[in-house]
Amino acid sequence: MAVTHNTTVRNSVADVVVDAIDAGGAGSIVFQDGGSSDSDVATLAFANPAFGDAASGVATANAITDDTNCNAGTVTKFTVYSGGAADIFTGSVTATGNGGDIILSSTAIGAGDTISISSLTYEAPN
Repeated sequence: MAVTHNTTVRNSVADVVVDAIDAGGAGSIVFQDGGSSDSDVATLAFANPAFGDAASGVATANAITDDTNCNAGTVTKFTVYSGGAADIFTGSVTATGNGGDIILSSTAIGAGDTISISSLTYEAPN
């Protein structure tokens, strides 16, 4: 049998994680190429607060500002940073249909392109 958490605990876990993004001001999400240098391709700013309160273990992000002047690269991962520049969590990025933690319409980004996030959620483990 797998370990499970009740909804109150899952909400608390999700809130602790997403509230850490607001420490030091508005946080950011940085998309990286995942090569040997982990070059930054795009940086998008969270609102402050970054997320609303969790419900059923899921917190939904408030508005996220687009990066309208990206660097060229093939995005493979992202890192969420607090407003104080502490890394909070990291995940995978894939194109549509490939099952990443964040799914972009294309992971091949050209210099000057725009990356937008239309919706983002954080789900606490069950």
